[in-house]
Order: sequence, then C-alpha cells, then structure tokens
Amino acid sequence: MSDNVTSPEPALKPVAQTPVKPHDTPDARALWLALLDKAGDASGYFETLGARHWALFIDESPTLVVSFEQATDIRARPGQMPLGHDIAKARGWSHLCLIAEGETFYRDRRVYGYFDRLVDDAFFEDFDQVLFFGSDAQAYAAAAFCVAAPGSTVIAIAPRATLNPAIAGWDKRNTRARALDFSSRYGYAPDMIDGAGRVFILHDPDCAEDAMHAALFRGPHVTHLRLPHVDGRIEAALTQMNLLQPMVEAALDGSLTPLRFAQLWRARRNYGPYLRALLTRAEAAGRTWHEKLICRSVTRRLQAPRFRKRLADILAAEAAQQIDGDM
Repeated sequence: MSDNVTSPEPALKPVAQTPVKPHDTPDARALWLALLDKAGDASGYFETLGARHWALFIDESPTLVVSFEQATDIRARPGQMPLGHDIAKARGWSHLCLIAEGETFYRDRRVYGYFDRLVDDAFFEDFDQVLFFGSDAQAYAAAAFCVAAPGSTVIAIAPRATLNPAIAGWDKRNTRARALDFSSRYGYAPDMIDGAGRVFILHDPDCAEDAMHAALFRGPHVTHLRLPHVDGRIEAALTQMNLLQPMVEAALDGSLTPLRFAQLWRARRNYGPYLRALLTRAEAAGRTWHEKLICRSVTRRLQAPRFRKRLADILAAEAAQQIDGDM
C-alpha cells in the first residue's frame, strides 16, 4: 500500500448526459452472463432465478462463502467476477453468489424457492464451514437467508434490518424498495440470525440510519464492529485497505474478536479518505489543536501535501498571534 494519501481532484464537467458505461450495454451484459455461465459449468452451476436474480455456485472445498452482490458492481470489477469469488478463490474455498439486478433486497419468491430447495437438498450440510456476507441491501439478504444454514457465520456490512415502515419508518432511504414485502418469509433479518453461529455487524456510527439498523441485531452471538469516518463506504474502505480477506479468514477460523479487528483496523492510519475525513471533521468543529495533532501524525509517517500545508498554515497563524500578543 502506498504511503501517499493524496488523490487527484476530479475535474469539473458539465452535467449534460450520463454516458453509458461499456459494461452496462446489452451486449456487454450478455457477454458477462455467458462468462458466469462458463464459470459455473466448470465446477458448479449458474442458474437464473427470475428476471432480476441469479445464483452462481463453484464447488471447490468443504468451506463455503455465500456472498450477495449487485450485478452492476460485479460488472464494474476487473475480470467481472464477484468479490466473493476472489475471496474464496484465494483460499481454494467453494463459493455461492446470489446476484441481484437493481435494488431488490432479494424479496422475490424465486429466491425464497431457491433457498428452500437448498434446505430440502441438505446442500449446506455438505460443508464444514459456511459464511454469509454482504453489504447494505446485500447485507440484509446475508442476514435474512443465513437461517437456511444453522450454525453459519455472518459478516453483514451496514445491514438493513428491514424496510417495513412500521419498524423502520425513520429510514427514508431506498424509497422504492420500501414498497416491497418485508413481513413474509425470510423477512425480518434480526430474527433470521437467531440460529447463526457468529454474527459480525459492521457499521459507521456517523451514519445515524445505519447505527439504528445495527442496534436491532442483538444476541450473545452478535459482535458489533464500528468503523467511523468512512462516509458509510465500509466495503470500499475494507477492500482498498486489503482487510476484507483477512477479516473473512479470521471469522471462519474463530479468531475474529474486537481486539483482532482493532489490530486490523489500524490500517486506517495510512488510508487517505479516513485521514481526510478526520481533518475535515476537526476543522469544521473549530478544533485547531486537533487539526495540528492530526497533521503532525500524518506528515511524520506519510507523503501528504494537504496535511503538510495545513500544518504550516496553523503554525504560521500561531506565530502571528504570538507576535501580536508580544506587541
């Protein structure tokens, strides 16, 4: 990982027309589906679950990673394979990916039926270890469907507990998805985790809605891990800091504890977006002394022009103030 926390400022462009990304064209989508079909044929299967969902299974070992992912996110990745595929492949694990096209929250009877079939076929009993994971809407699904594999491990990143207005009417996000049925089967995610082995709920406490959803997941087997100052982009932060793979491995081998997570999370000290958020927060609060501490810590360790300049400005202002006081 580079020590340089600077990043180029995005160029300002007129908002005239949103171009179609190459991986979002119909032809590119068809090629992507063919790629997944080929991957499934090699050592598993690729199955269509209605109009907006797919299941990709790759059978490699008695450890299974079950990931829930967005089609657009997968198509935008290098190689156009799911994030869970890369995590599982790195350790030779099996992988089952439930893919959604759009903001479905997997509230679809075909998805329910698919998990019913897995249960009826004792699919999960063929594996020694099973881990479910997902982020945001996909984290809701990971928690909701883990009930199909009692004793499994769950990593849910900023999960929604439900979008049922009677329970989570305070969450005004995902307005279209709020019309979905969250009261029927696999509906209320905090209830569905009761049979899980270990559940890790990751959230950014700076996001009030995420913190409120996280608070609904309770139990002696539930561990809450807080990741502040990442602007709610937890999965991106963990991926960019190369922390997601060791977190999954630690969760599966039983070593993921709050202490172990704190050790991993120290990588944020070299993570530009986190450091810039800290500085912005201190500046907005008028805590110049805190800004100075942050800038000194960062400039001692990293090549960070923004922090060096801010520190110079603070020291210059303090020197000018001292001169004025001596006059």
